[in-house]
Amino acid sequence: MIAKSTQRPRERLTTGVPGLDAVLDGGFLRFGVYIVQGKPGAGKTILANQFCFHHAANGGRVLYVTLLAETHERMLFNLEQLAFFDSSLVADQVSYLSAFSNLEEEGLKGLIELLRREARSRKITLLVIDGIIAVEETAQTKSDFKKFIHELQIHATLVGCTILLLTTASTDSVGPEHTMVDGVVEVVDRRIARFSERELEVTKFRGSAYLRGGHAFRITREGIDVYPRIESLLQDPSPEDPCQAARVSTGMPSLDAALHGGLPCGTGTVMFGPTGSGKTTVGLHFLNDSRPSGPGLHFGFYETPARIVRKAKALGFDFEAKQKERALELLWHPPTERMLDALGHRLLSAVRERGVKRVLLDGIDGLLKAAVYPDRLTHFLTAVTNELRLQGATTMYSVELPDLFSTQVALPMQGISSLLENVFLFRFVEQNSELRRLFTIVKLRDSNYDGTLRELRITSHGAELAEPLGSETSGTTGKSARSLGKVGATKAASRKRRLKLRARKA
Repeated sequence: MIAKSTQRPRERLTTGVPGLDAVLDGGFLRFGVYIVQGKPGAGKTILANQFCFHHAANGGRVLYVTLLAETHERMLFNLEQLAFFDSSLVADQVSYLSAFSNLEEEGLKGLIELLRREARSRKITLLVIDGIIAVEETAQTKSDFKKFIHELQIHATLVGCTILLLTTASTDSVGPEHTMVDGVVEVVDRRIARFSERELEVTKFRGSAYLRGGHAFRITREGIDVYPRIESLLQDPSPEDPCQAARVSTGMPSLDAALHGGLPCGTGTVMFGPTGSGKTTVGLHFLNDSRPSGPGLHFGFYETPARIVRKAKALGFDFEAKQKERALELLWHPPTERMLDALGHRLLSAVRERGVKRVLLDGIDGLLKAAVYPDRLTHFLTAVTNELRLQGATTMYSVELPDLFSTQVALPMQGISSLLENVFLFRFVEQNSELRRLFTIVKLRDSNYDGTLRELRITSHGAELAEPLGSETSGTTGKSARSLGKVGATKAASRKRRLKLRARKA
C-alpha cells in the first residue's frame, strides 16, 4: 500500500490564457523555469506577454528581458492592439529591459549579474527572457550554457520568481536546456494541405500532471485562446447518470409510440438520410418540446437561426417565442475554416451554462469539415457524447447520406453508429410516380421498439409516421432505397400483365 504524501501542493501561477491553465493542470509552478519555443510568428511573444499582464493585474511584478528581439517600441506598438494590454501597468509592474549589449560586452556572467540585480531591486515574481538562443550562441561551450541555465534555476529559488525562456529552437533537436528546465511548451503553426491550424503542446512538465498531445489555439484581438483537445480533457468522465431510466418525448406522438414511450433520457440518436428526407424536421419536433425548465439547443452549420425559425414556423412551431422565454437557443457556425475543438468547447459550454436537456446537432459533416485530422472525429464525438450524457442532455445528430438512391448505405465516417445508442434511417421510395419518405428505427439500445418501415409524412401541421407499410413493400432496413422503390413499379407492372392476359382470354 502506497502512503499518501503529506507534502502541500506547490503554488501555481495562472496564465490568463484561456484553456492553457487546463492544459497545465492549473498553471505554471512557482519557482519553475520553463521554455516556450516555436518558429517566428508562432505566438511565443503574445503568449508570454498575456501571461505577464495577467500576473501583474493580480499583484505580481514582471521583468521582460529581450535579447536580439524586436525593439520595445515596436513590441508595445503591436501589443497595444490586444485586449489584455494595459498601459497603466507598464514601467511599474511590467518592466521591459534590453540586455543584448550586456551579453555582448560582458558575456554570460555579466548577463546573470544583471538579471539578479534587476530582479532583486524590482522585487520580480515573473521573469521572461526573450531570445535565449542568443545566449546559447554566445556561450563558448555547451557546458557554459548549461551553467547559465543552472544559475537561472538557483536564481528562481532564491529570489522567488518563475522564469520563462523564449526561443526559436524546436523539440526536433534537443539541447542541454531541455534536460535542465522544469517544462517545455511548444507552439507551432501547422500547414495541412491549404489549411493552417495553430497548435500548442506541452512536451515536459516536472512535478505535475498535464494534458498531453496537441491543443489547437487561435490568436484574436483578445490574445491567445487555447482549446484543450476534447478527448484529452474529458478522458475520465464521471460514471454518474442523472437520467436513470426516464424517457424523453420526441415531440411526435406517432414516433414516441414506435419507441415505446420516447427516447431514453441522456442517450444519443443518429439520424441517417439523404438531403430532404426529414432529419431536420424530426429534430425540430424534438426541440419544440423544450421548456425553460428543460432548455433546448440547436447547434447547426448550414442554416442560419432565421432560416430555422422560418422552417419551424412552416411546421406550426413558434421558435421565436421559445427563444424569448429562454427555452431554446439557436447557435449557427458556417462550415468555413473552423477549429474542431473550439466547436466542441462552445457546444459543451452552452449546455452547461443553461442546463440544456435537448440538443440537436444538425449536420455532423460540419464537424468533419472542421477536423484537420478526420480520423480523430470518432474519438472526439465519443468524448462529447459521454459529457452530454453526464449533463443529462438527450441528443439527436443528423448525418447526411451522399445519394438520394443507393444500392447500399455509405456512412460518411466509421464508428458513429456504434458509439451512439439509437439509430434512425430516413430514405426515399418512388411509388406510382410519387417520391415518398420512409422511416425506420434501426436501433434503440436496451429497449424494445417498433422497427417496421413507415412512411414519414410532412405537412403544414408537422410530421407524423403513417401506419406500417404492407408486407409487399416493407423489406428489411438493410435493403437499399432503390430496391424498395422498385416495389411500387413491380406491382404496377404485374397489374398490367394481368389485364393483358384477361383481354386475350376474352
